[in-house]
Amino acid sequence: MGKNGKINVVTIGWWNGSYWLLSSIRDNDDYNISAIISMSDSWGSTGILREEFNMLPPGDVRRAIMALSREHEIVKQLFDYRYEKGCSVWWHNLWNLIITAMSQITWNFDKWLKQVAKMFKVKWRVIPVTLELSHLNVELVDGSVVEWETNIDLKLDENSSPIKRAYLTPDVHANSKAIEAIDKADVIILSFWDLYTSVIPNLLVKGIKEAINKNKKAKVIYFCNLMTKPGETTDFEAIDFIDTIELYLWDNVIDYFVVNNWYISEKLAEKYKSLEKKKPVKVKNHDAFKWKSYKLIEADLLHENTFVRHSYDKIAKVIKDIIKKS
Repeated sequence: MGKNGKINVVTIGWWNGSYWLLSSIRDNDDYNISAIISMSDSWGSTGILREEFNMLPPGDVRRAIMALSREHEIVKQLFDYRYEKGCSVWWHNLWNLIITAMSQITWNFDKWLKQVAKMFKVKWRVIPVTLELSHLNVELVDGSVVEWETNIDLKLDENSSPIKRAYLTPDVHANSKAIEAIDKADVIILSFWDLYTSVIPNLLVKGIKEAINKNKKAKVIYFCNLMTKPGETTDFEAIDFIDTIELYLWDNVIDYFVVNNWYISEKLAEKYKSLEKKKPVKVKNHDAFKWKSYKLIEADLLHENTFVRHSYDKIAKVIKDIIKKS
């Protein structure tokens, strides 16, 4: 527990996974929330600015700031705004331009992030997993290497050789604030989203998995993806996700593995299969979990309309139930 008697909750993730997770728990006044965010993004506007200004990726912390701002609806509209094609900055969103300017003024990522959080009334802490520059790479089973997060997204598909391992170049060390947050955590939550480009990059940073393993009092929860992703998790079942995570985190660290068991409509599943080559993630063989050290939790996590998404309320309930029983 924190000094104020609240439960210290640490989330670890990236992009929309962190956004959905943080949006689920931000209004719970029983929590102190620290959001640890991956720093391996090289996509789009972020990639251009990284190369031109030799800066840490500005895009990833944006979603966490949006989720945790007390004015999150207005901030979301502002930060998601992109200039129209034809103008000199059409590729960039307003957030990336603000952060780039601040990084040039202060040259201190922590300092300007603190100022931005204050400016946009961020309720909790957003912590970059590292303050050192690096890129994400993967080696495939066939021996080939794909460098940089963007290329992993763009070049891998359902016909690609499976990923053998992920690694950072160069190796980087964890932000001391991330280590401090993990040390004090009562609950550590690994978020869903792209397995190799969202969650695992955090665990590759030196000091992060060691800190998680060292904190014996914290309950570690991993929320599984709802859908597979071609190239990264082609044909994965639920157990493949957590087996992969454990390769980077060590066995017997995760306490709860949460998987959706609600039915995704045939129409929507077919849409994802035909357009994006994705399929629902399921627990196919319950016997495979019999001797695992973690507890498998199957629950309705689905918010389904025209997209397959996690439900804020259902995530919040699962977390609350786990904490209550712990």
